[in-house]
Order: sequence, then C-alpha cells, then structure tokens
Amino acid sequence: QVQVVESGGGLVQAGGSLRLSCAASGTIFSFNVMGGWYRQAPGKQRELVATIRDGGIPNYADSVKGRFTISRDNAKKTVYLQMNSLKPEDTAVYYCNVKIYPLIGGGDYWGQGTQVTVSS
Repeated sequence: QVQVVESGGGLVQAGGSLRLSCAASGTIFSFNVMGGWYRQAPGKQRELVATIRDGGIPNYADSVKGRFTISRDNAKKTVYLQMNSLKPEDTAVYYCNVKIYPLIGGGDYWGQGTQVTVSS
C-alpha cells in the first residue's frame, strides 16, 4: 500500500521561507513516478503548485515561479518544496501528490495535507 506523508508546514511572516517534505512509502521511486505539490486555500479549488518527473524539467504555477523550487531524492523517496519570499496569498493547505505511471496499475496518491500560513 502506497502512503504519502507531508511535513514542514507552519506559520511564517511574509518574506520568509519554509521547506515542505513529502515522503512516500510502499513504492519504488524512479522514472515512472511523478511527484507534485498542490494547494487549497479556504473557499478556493485545489490548484497545482509544482510537479517534477525523474530527470525532467520541473513545472511551476506562474504564481510561484522564481520563488518556489521543487526537487526530489529518489533514494529517500522524498519530494521537497522550498518556498522563499512567501506572501500572504500563499496561505493554504499544501498537498503532496504521487503519480505512478501507468496510472492504471500504478496509481494516484495524496497526502493528508500540511497547513502553511503566511502572516502580513
């Protein structure tokens, strides 16, 4: 059974930094696995923040480009999100997503979410 667990959220002042971690278990973490971060603010739909495939170019939402960096460590089965220059509008619950391709037979897995609050 694949499990995904996030950590690293918290309260930070605007302009500050946080690093989120997402640890996956129950799967090999290699070329067929894409890791990603999504977020959901109160009253809004869940939105993509960043994704990364093994050896691929990371993909970022326009709102976080230049401020956030996604990375992965296959040996540790972990995906990271380094968030710098945080803004109050970054406040949301951040969810880690792991997609194992092909999805049929692989799967699409979500963590429980971690709260990030940025004060002005």
